[in-house]
Amino acid sequence: MMGLKINGDERQVASSTIETLLGELKISLAGVAVELNGEIVRKENYGTASLREGDVLEIVTLVGGG
Repeated sequence: MMGLKINGDERQVASSTIETLLGELKISLAGVAVELNGEIVRKENYGTASLREGDVLEIVTLVGGG
């Protein structure tokens, strides 16, 4: 387990990449944007973008409506 700050909240997670983190958090890859330590991560890099203790992430999901 490692400590990350996700959307302003301290969390303990087992994930080692953004892709596995999104799965752990039950967030679909469709319509999501992730910022890691102030840098936007391209969706094609979610599987290789490594997470480290103390990283700060902002995860934004798009919500449709009318």
